Amino acid sequence: MAQAHALVDALKSVLKSRGITYARLGKALRLSEASVKRIFAARSFSLERLDQACAFLEIEISDLARMVAAETASPQRLTVAQERELVSDSRLLLVAVHVLNHWTMQDIVGAYAITKAECIRALARLDKLGIIDLMPNNRIRIRVPRDFAWLPDGPIHDYFRRQVQNDFFRSRFDAPGELLVFTSGMLSRGGNASIQSRMKRLGAEFSESHRQDLELPLEQRFGTSLLIALRPWAPEGFKKLQRKPGSRRFENEVDG
Repeated sequence: MAQAHALVDALKSVLKSRGITYARLGKALRLSEASVKRIFAARSFSLERLDQACAFLEIEISDLARMVAAETASPQRLTVAQERELVSDSRLLLVAVHVLNHWTMQDIVGAYAITKAECIRALARLDKLGIIDLMPNNRIRIRVPRDFAWLPDGPIHDYFRRQVQNDFFRSRFDAPGELLVFTSGMLSRGGNASIQSRMKRLGAEFSESHRQDLELPLEQRFGTSLLIALRPWAPEGFKKLQRKPGSRRFENEVDG
């Protein structure tokens, strides 16, 4: 019933946006204005009547459904409190990351030392957080949009940043599927901006490949992380030898 009520509310919004009165709609539906008011008040449109109203407005019922979906869609990002709840429980975070990569409950339980009951509890918490809908038979429907992103400098980013520092770089990066490129030099502001633009494009390509590969069976996919970083930087040993602002550059220079 909630979805039917939402469709009627969406229809009411269309009428309002177009300046169409209940009297005008009633005339099209061969109903009195009072009858139309009662139907909207009770949200008691029959499917046939709803279809007639949509025909009058030259829209489809599916258009109303899309309006409802847009209004009820989850936000592009979670709150700090929601992200903090995820990182407070390693099992919950693990389940969250994997369902966002389209793993089923059976996939998770089969790959990790998590019981079915623990996984269901985690899925129920993710449902409450608005990340997924937990469907009958423990099926999972992801609620967040494809371009969903964690909060910049939020609890999730902080968690993975610590993991990068402690674990990610403990590798020679010479195994299949691994690559490390490190280079340094001196760039102008324009050169720096150009490199940043290319880095963003590469990040977008990675995300697009991720979305495309979600259609493949799980056994054909593997967890992959891409780290791209650029900043004005020098080793601490170099910094210690830098002259302080205002100091003389050539202290031992002899006047000629």
